[in-house]
Amino acid sequence: MTSATTPDAPSAPAKRTPKTTAPELAEGERERLDRAIDELQVGAGTWAALTVAQRVTLLRAVRTSVAAVAEDWANTAAASKGLDGRHPLRGEEWLSGPYSVLGALDAYIETLSRLAKGTNPLDGVKVERGPGGRTRVQAFPLTGIDRFLLSGYTGEVWLEPGVTPNAARAAAGLAQRTPADSGGVGLVLGAGNITSIPVLDVMYELLAHNRTALLKVNPTQDALVPVYKRAFAPLIGAGLVRIVRGGPAVGEYLTGHPDLAHVHITGSATTFDAIVWGPSKGPGAAATTRRRRENRPRLKKPITAELGGVSPIIIVPGRWTDADLTYQAEHVVTMRLQNSGHNCIAGQVVILSSDWDQADAFRAALRRAYANAPERPIWYPGAPSRMHLATDAYPDALVLGDRVLVEIGVGDDASPLQNTEYFAPVLGVVTLPGTGQTFLDAAVAYANDELQGTLGANLLIDPVTETALGAGFERAITALRYGSIAINGWTAFGFITPTLTWGAYPGSTIDDVGSGIGVVHNALLLDRVERSVIRGPFRPLPRWIAGSLSLSKGGVGRVTILPKPPWFVSARTGAVVSEGLTRFRANGGTLGLVKTLLRAMRA
Repeated sequence: MTSATTPDAPSAPAKRTPKTTAPELAEGERERLDRAIDELQVGAGTWAALTVAQRVTLLRAVRTSVAAVAEDWANTAAASKGLDGRHPLRGEEWLSGPYSVLGALDAYIETLSRLAKGTNPLDGVKVERGPGGRTRVQAFPLTGIDRFLLSGYTGEVWLEPGVTPNAARAAAGLAQRTPADSGGVGLVLGAGNITSIPVLDVMYELLAHNRTALLKVNPTQDALVPVYKRAFAPLIGAGLVRIVRGGPAVGEYLTGHPDLAHVHITGSATTFDAIVWGPSKGPGAAATTRRRRENRPRLKKPITAELGGVSPIIIVPGRWTDADLTYQAEHVVTMRLQNSGHNCIAGQVVILSSDWDQADAFRAALRRAYANAPERPIWYPGAPSRMHLATDAYPDALVLGDRVLVEIGVGDDASPLQNTEYFAPVLGVVTLPGTGQTFLDAAVAYANDELQGTLGANLLIDPVTETALGAGFERAITALRYGSIAINGWTAFGFITPTLTWGAYPGSTIDDVGSGIGVVHNALLLDRVERSVIRGPFRPLPRWIAGSLSLSKGGVGRVTILPKPPWFVSARTGAVVSEGLTRFRANGGTLGLVKTLLRAMRA
């Protein structure tokens, strides 16, 4: 970038009047925060003056800086979570950190490059009519390397009913269609659990909304601040991003700041309500109740949020082999135990058919997989107390060292499991009667009506059963009211795939926020998104080959080169494969990729 597009930061006045009140903050800290916002206001003008082509150049510089810090990023994140260099699950921090960000940058660069050339982000992308007046965008895979490395996985973005394919194309690009229209300065209250989230949320502020961004890092991620600053160095130097630390007092000061145009938070509904309405306990609780009654929110600016929920894992009865039972049990355990369960999208409630003749065999496989998964620290603040909530509610639960398995029996009260996002290694199993379409419809209704939140739902079904259900299966998927749906996959695949979208099912409001408001990621910059739908292979390599031979019986097997995905907690080579894939994403290199794939074959 030239000096014309990267002006020096303005000098700070010797004394200033605080923009908001926050008695817990020292005057010097208030001035520091005000100065950062002043610099971002200048940066908003800089950003609005850049052409889309210049923005592509800047994003490429960010990609270079992210690639340079990838190893430090993954190692710092792993150490902060108690995973040493030999821990078998340290690969999680490569995939959910720098890998995710590099993939997003590549996808955004492609979208903006198309816009800069005067072409549409959806040129060459299949856009078709979907169920119920929706439009479906075939958003994954879009590159040859993704088709190869992640063969068997596909992803669609479904737009809201009434959006036509032509309208989808016309709106693709969002704020990058009008780059000179500044969105001001946005506040990003960063997540505390997954290290890519704050970075991805900042990128979405810039690219979807033309807002420069002030990132307040969650205290759990303080160790990553030097890494974030190096990764964002091109944006920081241009005055487009500032990063600050601090606890609740800093957050309160910033959310009330008049010079910030928007707030985005990844966190809990409790924190969201405190920002919008005020504290629910203590001296301010009465005023909060009054504001709610009178519909006078304390927050005077728009807010978007991703807030988690209780995610279902629907097991559709079919005829599974012993290997299927073992593999899918490990799949379920991964959904719960990745990052020690400290995920907004962790699967929490397994919905099983009481009439499935293999239900007991699956339960046994699930218990084995849950017990055999590698041990790791429970590191997120408050997690032990939430685990105690589970064992208090279910004293007969199976406690396996650092994890809890709750199997709801006849007469048990399932409501604590249904309504508490434990954000810890607590997995529950509930049963419903029926098989086939009867069970599937009942499970969808249970997930929609009984489980808190609408962020993500997972569904496991063998290809013979899916084919037999036919249109009924697609109707059931359409009926699921979740912002991300994974069929024979985990919705975290949607999180890590930048051209898919991430966020709650539409309809939440500040009065009843549920799993949140709005979407992020969305590298195709699509408007009026309803959900993303991921489909994966039921069987890994080489077992899908045998499954494909059952075509005469109605089976449809998805081809994949993965014997076991590296994100499985049971993948023996998951750590080195995840690191290898990230290094390939960062730097390319055929030899390194071949070595990584050979290691993947030993997972």
